[in-house]
Amino acid sequence: MYIAGEWCRGETGRTAPVLNPANEKTVGEVPLATVADLDRALEASVTGFEAWRAAPIARRTAILCDAADRLTARADHVGRIMTIEQGKPFKEARGEVLRVADSLRWNAENARRAYGRVIPSAPDTVLSVRREPIGPVAAFTPWNFPAGSPMRKISAALAAGCSIIIKASEETPGTACEIVRCFDEAGLPAGALNLVFGEPAEVSSHLIASPVTRLVAFTGSIPVGRLLASAAGAAMKPSVMELGGHAPVIVCADADPVTAAKRAAAAKFANAGQVCTSPSRFLVHESGYERFVSAFVEEAEEVVIGDGLADGVTMGPLANDRRLAAMEELVADATERGAKVLCGGQRLDRPGYFFAPTVLVDVPEDAELMREEPFGPLAPVVPFSDLDEALRIANSLPYGLAAYGFTGSAATAERLVRDLEAGILSINHCGGSVHEAPSGGFKSSGYGREGGEEGLDAYLVTKRVSHRLN
Repeated sequence: MYIAGEWCRGETGRTAPVLNPANEKTVGEVPLATVADLDRALEASVTGFEAWRAAPIARRTAILCDAADRLTARADHVGRIMTIEQGKPFKEARGEVLRVADSLRWNAENARRAYGRVIPSAPDTVLSVRREPIGPVAAFTPWNFPAGSPMRKISAALAAGCSIIIKASEETPGTACEIVRCFDEAGLPAGALNLVFGEPAEVSSHLIASPVTRLVAFTGSIPVGRLLASAAGAAMKPSVMELGGHAPVIVCADADPVTAAKRAAAAKFANAGQVCTSPSRFLVHESGYERFVSAFVEEAEEVVIGDGLADGVTMGPLANDRRLAAMEELVADATERGAKVLCGGQRLDRPGYFFAPTVLVDVPEDAELMREEPFGPLAPVVPFSDLDEALRIANSLPYGLAAYGFTGSAATAERLVRDLEAGILSINHCGGSVHEAPSGGFKSSGYGREGGEEGLDAYLVTKRVSHRLN
C-alpha cells in the first residue's frame, strides 16, 4: 500500500493471494489494510490536501503531466503486469495504459479552465462565483480495467486539487501500484494520493463514515453501489456512481447487418465481455437477422482464446472462477427456456478461467440473460419487426448506462438518440469511452459523470462570494 508518501505492508501483515486467471497460479500477495492503516491514510489525506490545493495550478499541472509521461514510457511494463493479473491480451492492456496517461494529461489541462465568474451587481459590490476543490476523496474501483478505473478518479481528483484515498481491486493490485509509483516519482506531495487494499466492506464503511472524506466515487456493481450510496447519503456526502448496465444494440432495417455484426462482435468480446458498457443484448430487424447472426457467429469463431501474453491471442480468460460459474448459469437458464446455442456455451477444458465466445438465438425475453448483465462473452440475438418493439425491449430494464444503434438514416439515428434511455450512446459503431467526453448512466446505472468537462464537477464545490467594497 502507499500511505503518506511511503510504501508499506500494513499494520498486521495480513495478505491475500493474487492469481493469474490464465493458469490459476499465485503470482503475488496483496496486503489488507487494518483500521489503523485506514486512519493513517485519512490523516495523510488531510495534510496532503492542504499541500496540494496550495500548490500553484501550473505546478500541479506539471507534476501530473510528468506522471503521465512516466506512465507512457512504462506502457509495456505496466501492460504486462495487467495481463498477468487480469488476463486481457497484452495489446489491450498496453492500450489501456496509454489511454489513461492521455486522460491524466487531459484532466490536468482541463483543470486550468475550471473558471468561476463575476456577476454584474451594485457599484460597491463584487458578486462572484468561485470553484474550489471539495476535499479528500474516498474512491473504490473494480478489477476489469485495472488502470482505467483508478485513473479516472485519481486524475479528476488531483486535477481539481483534491487529495484521494483509492481502494483498488485486490485482484489486480500490481497495475494500481505502478500507476501510483509514477505520481510518487513525479513529486506529488505526500498524502495527496493514498492507495489501500483490504476487505471491501471494512474499507468502504470506515472511509465513507469518516468526517475527513468529502466525496465518494465508485465504479462497480449496482447492488454494491446502492450500499455505498446509502452510506454516503447517511453522512450527507455527495457521490459519483458508475454502475452496471445491460447495453442494447438495435440494428435497424436500413443498416448493413454484416457490418453491424462485425463491429458489435469486436466490442462484445473485448476484455472477454467484462466491460460495463459492453454490448450485451442484440436486437436485429428481421429483414437482416439471418445475415447478422451468420456474420456474428463467424466473428465469434475466429476469436483466438488464450494467455494474454501469447502472440495472436485476441481474448483472454475471465477474471475469476465466479465469472465462469455465472456464465454457466446464464447459458443453462437460457437453454432451459428454449434458447439455442450456435457457438460456444461452455468453459474450455484447460487450466485458467476460459469461457468460449457464445452466441445464442431464440432467447426469450424472460431469460436471465436478457434481464441481467452477463459481464462475459455471451451474446443473445433477438429479431424484431418494428422499431417501437425494439425500443420497448431496450428500455424495459432498470439499467441505462450504454446503448448502441445501427442505421443508415439520420432521422432514425436521431430517434434512437432521443428514445434510448442511456447515458452513453454510439451510432453505427460500438466505441468506448473517451476522456474528452462525459460517461455515466441513467436509472439504476448510477449518477454523476466521469470524463469531459463534466468529470471535474463532482470534485469541485461552488462558492458564491458577495464582496461589499465599503
